[in-house]
Amino acid sequence: MSEKNLWQKIQNEAGSALDPISWISEVLFGLIMVLSFTGSISVASDGKAEIKDLLWAALGCNLAWGIIDAVFYLMSRLFEKGHGYSVLKKLKSTNNKNEGRKLIIDELPPVISAILKPEEVDQLQERLVKLEDVPKSALITWSDLRTAFIILLLIFTCTFPVALPFIFINDTELALRLSNGIALLILFIGGYKVGKYAGFRPVVSGLAILLLGIILVGITMALGG
Repeated sequence: MSEKNLWQKIQNEAGSALDPISWISEVLFGLIMVLSFTGSISVASDGKAEIKDLLWAALGCNLAWGIIDAVFYLMSRLFEKGHGYSVLKKLKSTNNKNEGRKLIIDELPPVISAILKPEEVDQLQERLVKLEDVPKSALITWSDLRTAFIILLLIFTCTFPVALPFIFINDTELALRLSNGIALLILFIGGYKVGKYAGFRPVVSGLAILLLGIILVGITMALGG
Protein backbone atom coordinates (compact mmCIF):
# COMPACT_ATOMS: atom_id res chain seq x y z
CA MET A 1 0.00 0.00 0.00
CA SER A 2 1.39 3.42 -0.97
CA GLU A 3 1.91 6.11 1.66
CA LYS A 4 -0.83 8.19 0.05
CA ASN A 5 -3.33 5.33 0.17
CA LEU A 6 -2.33 4.59 3.77
CA TRP A 7 -3.12 8.16 4.84
CA GLN A 8 -6.44 8.07 3.02
CA LYS A 9 -7.30 4.78 4.77
CA ILE A 10 -6.43 6.29 8.15
CA GLN A 11 -8.62 9.33 7.53
CA ASN A 12 -11.52 7.36 6.09
CA GLU A 13 -11.65 4.66 8.75
CA ALA A 14 -10.84 6.62 11.91
CA GLY A 15 -14.15 7.38 13.59
CA SER A 16 -16.21 6.35 10.55
CA ALA A 17 -18.15 3.69 12.46
CA LEU A 18 -20.17 3.95 15.65
CA ASP A 19 -18.65 2.26 18.68
CA PRO A 20 -20.98 0.78 21.34
CA ILE A 21 -20.69 3.90 23.50
CA SER A 22 -21.84 6.14 20.64
CA TRP A 23 -24.56 3.63 19.78
CA ILE A 24 -26.09 3.59 23.27
CA SER A 25 -25.78 7.39 23.46
CA GLU A 26 -27.87 7.78 20.31
CA VAL A 27 -30.43 5.22 21.51
CA LEU A 28 -30.64 6.86 24.93
CA PHE A 29 -31.22 10.24 23.31
CA GLY A 30 -33.99 8.89 21.08
CA LEU A 31 -35.71 7.09 23.96
CA ILE A 32 -35.61 10.18 26.18
CA MET A 33 -37.25 12.19 23.42
CA VAL A 34 -40.10 9.73 22.84
CA LEU A 35 -40.61 8.99 26.56
CA SER A 36 -41.03 12.69 27.24
CA PHE A 37 -44.10 12.46 24.96
CA THR A 38 -45.55 9.14 26.12
CA GLY A 39 -44.98 10.18 29.74
CA SER A 40 -47.50 12.98 29.25
CA ILE A 41 -50.25 10.50 28.32
CA SER A 42 -52.74 10.11 31.16
CA VAL A 43 -53.73 6.55 32.06
CA ALA A 44 -57.29 7.81 32.41
CA SER A 45 -57.31 9.21 28.89
CA ASP A 46 -59.68 7.69 26.38
CA GLY A 47 -58.83 10.21 23.70
CA LYS A 48 -57.32 8.13 20.91
CA ALA A 49 -57.02 11.20 18.73
CA GLU A 50 -54.98 12.95 21.41
CA ILE A 51 -52.68 9.94 21.82
CA LYS A 52 -52.29 9.65 18.06
CA ASP A 53 -51.30 13.31 17.85
CA LEU A 54 -48.72 12.81 20.61
CA LEU A 55 -47.21 9.81 18.86
CA TRP A 56 -46.97 11.70 15.57
CA ALA A 57 -45.34 14.58 17.43
CA ALA A 58 -42.83 12.17 19.00
CA LEU A 59 -42.10 10.65 15.60
CA GLY A 60 -41.56 14.05 14.01
CA CYS A 61 -39.42 15.26 16.90
CA ASN A 62 -37.15 12.21 16.74
CA LEU A 63 -36.86 12.54 12.97
CA ALA A 64 -35.86 16.20 13.28
CA TRP A 65 -33.30 15.51 15.99
CA GLY A 66 -31.99 12.50 14.09
CA ILE A 67 -31.30 14.75 11.10
CA ILE A 68 -29.67 17.39 13.31
CA ASP A 69 -27.48 14.82 15.07
CA ALA A 70 -26.44 13.29 11.73
CA VAL A 71 -25.46 16.71 10.38
CA PHE A 72 -23.44 17.47 13.51
CA TYR A 73 -21.68 14.12 13.12
CA LEU A 74 -20.67 15.04 9.57
CA MET A 75 -19.46 18.42 10.76
CA SER A 76 -17.33 16.80 13.48
CA ARG A 77 -15.85 14.37 10.93
CA LEU A 78 -15.02 17.29 8.64
CA PHE A 79 -13.20 19.15 11.41
CA GLU A 80 -11.45 15.99 12.67
CA LYS A 81 -10.07 15.22 9.21
CA GLY A 82 -9.08 18.84 8.67
CA HIS A 83 -7.23 18.72 11.99
CA GLY A 84 -5.48 15.53 10.90
CA TYR A 85 -4.23 17.19 7.72
CA SER A 86 -3.10 20.20 9.75
CA VAL A 87 -1.07 18.05 12.17
CA LEU A 88 0.55 16.17 9.28
CA LYS A 89 1.47 19.46 7.63
CA LYS A 90 3.07 20.76 10.85
CA LEU A 91 5.05 17.53 11.26
CA LYS A 92 6.39 17.87 7.74
CA SER A 93 7.41 21.48 8.25
CA THR A 94 9.13 21.21 11.63
CA ASN A 95 12.81 20.40 12.08
CA ASN A 96 12.57 20.40 15.87
CA LYS A 97 12.35 16.86 17.26
CA ASN A 98 10.86 17.97 20.57
CA GLU A 99 8.13 19.92 18.78
CA GLY A 100 7.40 16.93 16.55
CA ARG A 101 7.20 14.61 19.54
CA LYS A 102 4.77 16.95 21.29
CA LEU A 103 2.55 17.12 18.21
CA ILE A 104 2.32 13.32 18.07
CA ILE A 105 1.90 12.77 21.82
CA ASP A 106 -0.91 15.34 21.95
CA GLU A 107 -2.81 13.32 19.35
CA LEU A 108 -2.41 9.94 21.05
CA PRO A 109 -4.62 8.50 23.80
CA PRO A 110 -2.96 9.09 27.22
CA VAL A 111 -2.60 5.35 27.87
CA ILE A 112 -0.53 5.03 24.66
CA SER A 113 1.52 8.22 24.92
CA ALA A 114 2.48 7.41 28.54
CA ILE A 115 4.29 4.17 27.61
CA LEU A 116 6.00 5.29 24.40
CA LYS A 117 9.72 5.97 24.57
CA PRO A 118 11.12 9.09 22.83
CA GLU A 119 12.78 6.95 20.14
CA GLU A 120 9.48 5.19 19.44
CA VAL A 121 7.74 8.55 19.01
CA ASP A 122 10.58 9.58 16.65
CA GLN A 123 9.93 6.46 14.57
CA LEU A 124 6.27 7.37 14.31
CA GLN A 125 7.22 10.88 13.23
CA GLU A 126 9.55 9.57 10.54
CA ARG A 127 6.82 7.37 9.09
CA LEU A 128 4.26 10.16 9.16
CA VAL A 129 6.63 12.63 7.51
CA LYS A 130 7.13 10.16 4.66
CA LEU A 131 3.41 10.16 3.88
CA GLU A 132 2.55 11.97 0.68
CA ASP A 133 0.58 15.19 0.81
CA VAL A 134 -3.05 14.29 0.25
CA PRO A 135 -5.52 16.83 -1.16
CA LYS A 136 -8.53 17.69 0.98
CA SER A 137 -10.92 16.89 -1.85
CA ALA A 138 -12.77 14.07 -0.09
CA LEU A 139 -13.07 15.07 3.54
CA ILE A 140 -16.60 13.61 3.69
CA THR A 141 -16.72 10.05 2.36
CA TRP A 142 -19.48 7.54 1.68
CA SER A 143 -18.49 5.81 4.90
CA ASP A 144 -19.16 9.03 6.82
CA LEU A 145 -22.52 9.48 5.10
CA ARG A 146 -23.48 5.89 5.90
CA THR A 147 -22.66 6.38 9.58
CA ALA A 148 -24.63 9.64 9.65
CA PHE A 149 -27.61 7.77 8.19
CA ILE A 150 -27.26 5.07 10.88
CA ILE A 151 -27.33 7.79 13.54
CA LEU A 152 -30.54 9.18 12.06
CA LEU A 153 -32.11 5.71 11.98
CA LEU A 154 -31.10 4.92 15.57
CA ILE A 155 -32.81 8.01 16.92
CA PHE A 156 -35.82 7.81 14.59
CA THR A 157 -36.56 4.09 15.03
CA CYS A 158 -36.44 4.34 18.84
CA THR A 159 -39.93 5.82 18.52
CA PHE A 160 -41.55 2.71 17.08
CA PRO A 161 -41.08 0.01 19.77
CA VAL A 162 -42.25 2.45 22.46
CA ALA A 163 -45.23 3.58 20.36
CA LEU A 164 -46.43 0.12 19.23
CA PRO A 165 -48.55 -0.69 22.33
CA PHE A 166 -50.64 2.46 21.79
CA ILE A 167 -51.34 1.39 18.21
CA PHE A 168 -52.50 -2.17 18.94
CA ILE A 169 -53.94 -1.95 22.48
CA ASN A 170 -57.09 -0.01 23.29
CA ASP A 171 -56.56 -0.02 27.05
CA THR A 172 -54.52 3.16 27.63
CA GLU A 173 -53.19 2.08 31.03
CA LEU A 174 -52.01 -1.30 29.75
CA ALA A 175 -50.50 0.28 26.62
CA LEU A 176 -48.62 2.81 28.74
CA ARG A 177 -47.23 0.11 31.05
CA LEU A 178 -46.08 -2.00 28.09
CA SER A 179 -44.59 1.05 26.37
CA ASN A 180 -42.57 1.97 29.44
CA GLY A 181 -41.51 -1.64 29.88
CA ILE A 182 -40.22 -1.83 26.31
CA ALA A 183 -38.27 1.41 26.75
CA LEU A 184 -36.70 0.17 30.01
CA LEU A 185 -35.78 -3.14 28.38
CA ILE A 186 -34.04 -1.36 25.49
CA LEU A 187 -32.14 0.83 27.96
CA PHE A 188 -31.03 -2.20 29.96
CA ILE A 189 -29.87 -4.09 26.85
CA GLY A 190 -27.93 -1.05 25.65
CA GLY A 191 -26.30 -0.61 29.05
CA TYR A 192 -25.48 -4.32 29.20
CA LYS A 193 -23.74 -4.20 25.82
CA VAL A 194 -21.78 -1.03 26.51
CA GLY A 195 -20.76 -2.39 29.94
CA LYS A 196 -19.45 -5.55 28.32
CA TYR A 197 -17.56 -3.44 25.76
CA ALA A 198 -16.00 -1.30 28.51
CA GLY A 199 -14.99 -4.28 30.64
CA PHE A 200 -17.47 -3.50 33.42
CA ARG A 201 -20.04 -5.85 34.94
CA PRO A 202 -22.71 -5.95 32.19
CA VAL A 203 -25.72 -6.35 34.50
CA VAL A 204 -24.63 -3.48 36.73
CA SER A 205 -23.97 -1.29 33.68
CA GLY A 206 -27.38 -2.19 32.27
CA LEU A 207 -29.11 -1.20 35.50
CA ALA A 208 -27.05 2.01 35.71
CA ILE A 209 -28.01 3.09 32.18
CA LEU A 210 -31.63 2.17 32.91
CA LEU A 211 -31.61 4.35 36.04
CA LEU A 212 -29.84 7.16 34.19
CA GLY A 213 -32.49 7.05 31.47
CA ILE A 214 -35.31 7.28 34.03
CA ILE A 215 -33.64 10.25 35.73
CA LEU A 216 -33.00 12.08 32.44
CA VAL A 217 -36.59 11.52 31.27
CA GLY A 218 -37.84 12.85 34.61
CA ILE A 219 -35.66 15.95 34.27
CA THR A 220 -36.79 16.47 30.66
CA MET A 221 -40.48 16.25 31.62
CA ALA A 222 -40.03 18.43 34.70
CA LEU A 223 -38.48 21.15 32.54
CA GLY A 224 -41.33 20.95 30.03
CA GLY A 225 -39.41 18.95 27.42
